[in-house]
Amino acid sequence: MGYQHALNRLGLSAAIITVVLSGGPFVAWAVDYRQAPVLEEQVRAGTLPAVTERLPENPFVETMVDGVGNYGGTLRTTILANGDQYNLTRTIANELLVRWDPKWSKVEPSLAEKFTASDDATTYTFTLRKGLKWSDGQPFTVDDIMFWYEDVFMNPALSPAKNPTFTVAGKPVKVRKVDEQTVEFKFDSPYGLFLQQLAYGQGHLPVIYPKHYLSQFHEKYNKDGIPDLLKANPAAGDWVALFNSKISLTFQPAYWQNLELPTLNPWILTIPYADGERVAAKRNPYYWKVDSEGNQLPYIDNVTWAKLDDPQLMALKMTSGEFDFAFRHINNATFKSVLFDGQESGNFRFVDVKDLPANDAVILLNLNSTDPVKKKVFQNKDFRIALSRAINRQEIIDLVYVGQGAPAQVAVQPEHELFNEKEATQFTEYDPDAANAALDKIMPNKDGQGYRLDETGKRFTVNFMVADAFGLSYPDIVQMVQEYAKQVGIDIQIRTTDRARLNTMWNANEQDAYIWNCVGGLNEVYTDPRCYMPFQKADIFFAVRWAEWYANPQTGEEPPAEIKALMAAYDKVNASASDEDRKARMKEFLTLSAENFLNIGISRPMPKYMMVSKNLKNVVDGIPITGNLWHPAPTLSQWYFDKAK
Repeated sequence: MGYQHALNRLGLSAAIITVVLSGGPFVAWAVDYRQAPVLEEQVRAGTLPAVTERLPENPFVETMVDGVGNYGGTLRTTILANGDQYNLTRTIANELLVRWDPKWSKVEPSLAEKFTASDDATTYTFTLRKGLKWSDGQPFTVDDIMFWYEDVFMNPALSPAKNPTFTVAGKPVKVRKVDEQTVEFKFDSPYGLFLQQLAYGQGHLPVIYPKHYLSQFHEKYNKDGIPDLLKANPAAGDWVALFNSKISLTFQPAYWQNLELPTLNPWILTIPYADGERVAAKRNPYYWKVDSEGNQLPYIDNVTWAKLDDPQLMALKMTSGEFDFAFRHINNATFKSVLFDGQESGNFRFVDVKDLPANDAVILLNLNSTDPVKKKVFQNKDFRIALSRAINRQEIIDLVYVGQGAPAQVAVQPEHELFNEKEATQFTEYDPDAANAALDKIMPNKDGQGYRLDETGKRFTVNFMVADAFGLSYPDIVQMVQEYAKQVGIDIQIRTTDRARLNTMWNANEQDAYIWNCVGGLNEVYTDPRCYMPFQKADIFFAVRWAEWYANPQTGEEPPAEIKALMAAYDKVNASASDEDRKARMKEFLTLSAENFLNIGISRPMPKYMMVSKNLKNVVDGIPITGNLWHPAPTLSQWYFDKAK
């Protein structure tokens, strides 16, 4: 840092790059900062400060995959028209205090240039990079984190349920400002997984709330001005709705509609995710990362998303060369042969993706149904086992997945150290006779059409919600499940919808059942157990009221003893301070989850892929994209075109 300060005093534009030679000492040298040509023009015109004034004193130095890149170009990709906001998150928004390295092997500093953890795993301290700035040029400091903590997270109106990432045993974290650059997160009990959780998914929360902008919509800071703001925003009934319309806790649509919201991301939204044919973003001139030669990232100037309703059209446009990058919705067996044949015409190549969830298609019965009769049946483990045995998984895999997959329940993948064959394959054999025999004990009476009657004498009907998401042919799978269920007397009625409507229903706990994929197949099994237990309100809603209780016992619905025991088992995983103890505790938890058999899996997934232009460089091959691990966003800022487009 001595070189850095000396150069700053001389008014020179330089970075100090430090390298550790194998078996040798640290080596440091100065490198001049450089910026994109479009930003140089703005600096010369006096509309933008010099690059040295925009970067922090110690920028994050990205490790290049292929090497130093070129500036310029527009990355063209695609997005579904409704309910696909996470596609934006995975592309341009995943800046965190700490992050997983590109190979998903360790947690490393990010916005925080260093961090420490106490030996008892209760206290974590982060030191921010000095001079970080929001995309509007305002400083990002610990005050912004405290605004999130004191005025959002601890405000019952804005956060009625506490995010599990920042709670242990139902008790929320205590956050303390040490100084302008240092902040402390302290928990009442050990939380050995905290750093991994921050790097995995919900760790974005402390760093997406710019106090200087959002305080105008907060009653605490602008009580007198709120009435006028509400008049200007008639759709918001009160200040809470107004505040939530400007930002979202979990990158829901509100986050992607507000073009005024300052960000720490590499690109700034210019066309929102609303009605229209596309979404667009331009480079953030205050982005805080550089390459090994001091070039400010990102390399690419703009990102655009074509909004489409049909994954088949996405695949067609990819093969015709209209996109530079795509992976969601078309990176599966359904489209692989078409995309493989279209590599030359589309000028793209395949890149391996470590997207191995716990299961590709999972039947999620609502164990907290508001219908007391259905709730009783769905909570009956024998009913879930019977329905599982009624499903011909191999037929589904052959017809829908083109033979790619294997019958399996929700379970970690074979390549993981915690894989258990018995737990992964229990109740997967196709045995309608055993299913009928079990159901005869639960609902022995049938109507004239052979459908089973519930305890009130009415036909037991499951209204199954289906969204054609990810290109996984969920409607086709459920139609087959409908026929298998009919053979054992269960009436399934299919209700098709888009993802946005499904989001609304499961958030309101209005669904009987739906089908989705499940995370927890690889490293995220430790940090994201939402398919193994009622964990959090985020995409997997099979027992939302129990999940609410787990986050805060003063809310939700108290679960039965066996579910509380499952939650307690995961608490032990969370509390483990050592990797060895954590592994042993996780093994116990997974065994207990398998014994409870909460969800019905269909197929073990096969490795996925994504498509990138042959002109794109610095793309990690074998990149992990799973659950809330929102990749490739953390490394996309280093992507570049060999020839700017």
